[in-house]
Amino acid sequence: MTQLIPMPLTVIGGYLGAGKTTLVNHLLRNANGRRLAILVNEFGELPIDADLIEADDGDVISLTGGCVCCSYGNDLMMALVDMAKMNPRPDHIILESSGVALPGAIAGSVSLLRDYVLDGILVLADAETVQERASDKYMADTILRQLQDANIVLLNKVDLIDDAAKPALNDWLQEKSGSASIIETRNSALPIEVALQSFEHDGNFLADRSTHSTSQFETKFFNLTNSVNVEVLANELAAASEIVRAKGFVSDEEGELKTLQLVGQRYDITKAPENVEAGLVVIGVKPLPNLSHTLTGI
Repeated sequence: MTQLIPMPLTVIGGYLGAGKTTLVNHLLRNANGRRLAILVNEFGELPIDADLIEADDGDVISLTGGCVCCSYGNDLMMALVDMAKMNPRPDHIILESSGVALPGAIAGSVSLLRDYVLDGILVLADAETVQERASDKYMADTILRQLQDANIVLLNKVDLIDDAAKPALNDWLQEKSGSASIIETRNSALPIEVALQSFEHDGNFLADRSTHSTSQFETKFFNLTNSVNVEVLANELAAASEIVRAKGFVSDEEGELKTLQLVGQRYDITKAPENVEAGLVVIGVKPLPNLSHTLTGI
C-alpha cells in the first residue's frame, strides 16, 4: 500500500487584533485551487467571511473551492487525527491559534503526528501596538514568546505608522524574533506562495517554472541537475536575509534525492518522495541575491 505524503500544516499566531483572521480569509480568497483546511479553537466568533461559507454542519463548515473550517475545541490532537482521515484530503492545513497561545508549543504537538509536517509558523504583529504591548506586564511574556517562535513575522498595518519609524521597529522585531524573516504587510495581504508552500500531489511545483515577481516578492525556479552537499546548500540559503522560503528536491552527494524546505532560517532535509523531479523554488523579497554559485558551486 502506498504511504501517503504527510500534509503540510502552518500555524498562524499573534495577539488579539494583530490580523490573524484577516490573513486566513485572504488565503481562502486566494487559494487558487488548493483545498485548505482551517482549524480554529472555537466557532463562537466565526473567523470566516460569510460569503466564503457554503454549508454549516456543526463542527465542520464547508467553504468555497473545496476548503473546510473545523473547530477543535479543547482537543486539537483528536481533531488532527480526524482531519487526516478526510476524503479527499486537504492540500494544506492552517491552524489559527488564539491570541494567548504559544505557536511553538502547538507546533511541537503537531510534530508527534506522522500524518503532518510543519510548514512554518507565521506570527502577526500590529505595527502600531506591538512594542507597547510587549512591555505590558500582563501581555509581554506571551507576545515575546510568540515572536521567538516565529519563522516569519508579518509586521501588519504598516500603513498606520510613519515611514521614519519602520527601520527602528524592524530592528526591534529582528532582535526579539531571532532568525525570523520580517515582512511588512497591509491588511494581512500576503501572496499565498509566501504564506504557504507545498507541492501538487504528483510532485510538481505549484509555482510557475519561469521567474516571476509579485509586489515586493520574487520567485525563481532552479532546475538542479548536479549533486550538492544539501546541508551546506541549506545553510547558504538560510544565510541570505532576502530569502523567505525555499523548497525543492535536491540530489545529494550520493545521488539520492532529498526534500529541502526552508522558511525563515529554519530548514528541514528529508528523503524525497518517489517519482519527483529535481528542482528548487526560492521565494524572497526582491531583488533576490544571485544564487548561481550557491546552487552550482557547492
